Amino acid sequence: MASDVSVPGGIIRWRLYLPAAAARVFDALATDAGRAAFWAESAIEREGAVHFRFINGATEVAHILARERPHRFALEYFGSPAEFLLAAAGPDATDLTLTQNGVAMAEWHAVHAGWLNVLLPLKAWLVHGVDLRNHDAARTWDQGYADQ
Repeated sequence: MASDVSVPGGIIRWRLYLPAAAARVFDALATDAGRAAFWAESAIEREGAVHFRFINGATEVAHILARERPHRFALEYFGSPAEFLLAAAGPDATDLTLTQNGVAMAEWHAVHAGWLNVLLPLKAWLVHGVDLRNHDAARTWDQGYADQ
């Protein structure tokens, strides 16, 4: 379907199949320990916002827009809403759909690609218990490393 594909300048949309129950996927996205396992060096929730700290020193305060366990988690992430929808895809399996609206055209391609730096480590962590990130401040996205 055309509506399931990201178009430059439009809504960013990624889908991911995860052989894990929706409650487990939700907990990875919506808890401090879960996010720290795959997303950022730390991602601590305080007062309705997640305080992200990334390996390159960047920080982001992402206000939580929705938390509906185990089906929906949404944040105001780097200035625009990002939403994770989780749907059962069989017993102990989940289809995750990520959408982000309102990303500036000048940043769209980097943000679109950047989500893979969240989604694929999420899958590696949930399925294999592996952290794909290099955790090296000298080897970050800014230097062209995909495994920051």
